[in-house]
Amino acid sequence: MGSVKDLIVIKEPKADELGLGRFVFSDRYSVFDYGRMPDEIEGKGSSLCMISAYFFEKLEEEGIKTHYVGLVENGKVKRFDEIEEPTNVMEIKLVRVLKPTKMNEHYDYSIFKREKRNFLIPLEIIYRNALPEGSSVFRRLERGEITLEQLGLDHYPKPNERLEKPILDVSTKLEDKDRYLSWDEAKEIANLSNEELEEIKSTTLKIDEIITNEVEKVGISNDDGKIEFAFDADRNLMVVDAVGTPDECRFSFEGIQISKEVLRKWYRKTDWYKRLEEAKGKPNWRELAGEPPKLPEDLLKAVSDMYKACCNEITGKKLFDVNSLKDIVKRLRELLS
Repeated sequence: MGSVKDLIVIKEPKADELGLGRFVFSDRYSVFDYGRMPDEIEGKGSSLCMISAYFFEKLEEEGIKTHYVGLVENGKVKRFDEIEEPTNVMEIKLVRVLKPTKMNEHYDYSIFKREKRNFLIPLEIIYRNALPEGSSVFRRLERGEITLEQLGLDHYPKPNERLEKPILDVSTKLEDKDRYLSWDEAKEIANLSNEELEEIKSTTLKIDEIITNEVEKVGISNDDGKIEFAFDADRNLMVVDAVGTPDECRFSFEGIQISKEVLRKWYRKTDWYKRLEEAKGKPNWRELAGEPPKLPEDLLKAVSDMYKACCNEITGKKLFDVNSLKDIVKRLRELLS
């Protein structure tokens, strides 16, 4: 299915009927849109699966419709509190993935004007509660690709600045490389009504609030995150993919970002990253960048422990035998300094 999750299809979705499938969360990871990286992070898949299930059930409690069915343990579908050991398999309802047609580096989204229901909305919705170092917002402001007014800001932000209220952003989901959009462009390519677009925005803000409140209980800051949506067979909005994990969100704890940004920070110091930046935008940019270097063993172990400790502390369930997040963050700080 992708660089970090696999999909088992149990029942194919149809134009007027949801399907059924299972996500298998792997220990693979991806950064900078490159795809699968050379290492695997032990325990990452099951950690993310458990965190996502925890948040899907929280969203359901708040009346937010999702594609989540349950967690799979020993072949049986269970709720989060019924799980005895961490699992990396989640059962979900499936929608169709209708892809735009690529024509000479441009994408034709007319299929979303013909099809009305039961499909993945081809957008990624991003909420931002802070602008941490490395946020794409800074690069886009510098390049003139977005304005302070479009972001709803009245001043030029500083790295790691907390925002008075969340700002929302949107990008493509089904293109070769994610591309930021204006809200008018997003509405056009996905063929959304004004009401549907506003529902997407308000639901994203509500999800942001739920995640933020939960992680703040254990001292974690929810800096930003991404949400994906679909329309079900009746064209009702539904949250899909995964939600609330350190891969979907950029979390920080005591000044250290406990997300894939830890890995990005290490890679930014490598020659491979320099080649990657030079190659971006070219048709064969992945080949031009070449194979990424492997992570040092001590960093790989610390990142594995980070994912497991996040799962333990966010969910309040001791699923993994690891040190506290506080101790692990201290170790990460030493390795990245």
